[in-house]
Amino acid sequence: MNKTSDYKLTIVIPVYNEEENIFNLEKRISGYILNNAHFKSCALFVNDGSTDNGMEFIKQVCERNSDFYYLNFETNRGLSAAIKAGIDYTFSPYVGYIDADLQTDPDDFALLSPHVTENALVMGIRVNRKDSFVKSISSKIANSFRRFMTKDGVEDTGCPLKIIDINYAKRLPLFTGMHRFLPALILLQNGKIKQVPVRHYPRTAGKSKFNLSNRLIGPLMDTFAYRWMKKRYINYNIESSNL
Repeated sequence: MNKTSDYKLTIVIPVYNEEENIFNLEKRISGYILNNAHFKSCALFVNDGSTDNGMEFIKQVCERNSDFYYLNFETNRGLSAAIKAGIDYTFSPYVGYIDADLQTDPDDFALLSPHVTENALVMGIRVNRKDSFVKSISSKIANSFRRFMTKDGVEDTGCPLKIIDINYAKRLPLFTGMHRFLPALILLQNGKIKQVPVRHYPRTAGKSKFNLSNRLIGPLMDTFAYRWMKKRYINYNIESSNL
């Protein structure tokens, strides 16, 4: 256990070279926690081996905000590892996820929160997306292929605004590209999923870490790995215990 056990929702924020966004993140996340959160919430920054001043800025905002915490990776391990580490170190009943680029709005967690008791995963569907043409086309192709291969029925798998029941989140396997299959992995556990429309904004600071290779080619290859794992996935439920 750690300090996250004092909260009902821990919002995990993976960060990699986003120094230009840290202080805006502080403002937006603290605004949600203090003014709009439906239940007691905290923020957990996961610094994924940033090479800029991001970690220094994260320490500053955590010192100023009593509900802010951080994990700091020794080296860059990727988005899936950052999300999984956040989950591993979370002991609140629910764990949220949002990207550091603020293309989704922390206040929209208030749209997801009312549905958490009835679902294992509540996730956003980005409306009126503000992506570049190349990003938009590659995302549509990758999402369509994932839906076809996983049969998860999810409209916007990659939306970086999610709340997961911690009991389901703790059972998520860690592998490269895991973050692209969160809904499908929840369904493997027979968990229910709720999709809710949320807002989307253009990036106003920092640089995107994605390109055609890791947005299209990588996800297509990861999908075949998921299909292999799906056939071998073992699910179980404990009937009783004296622990």
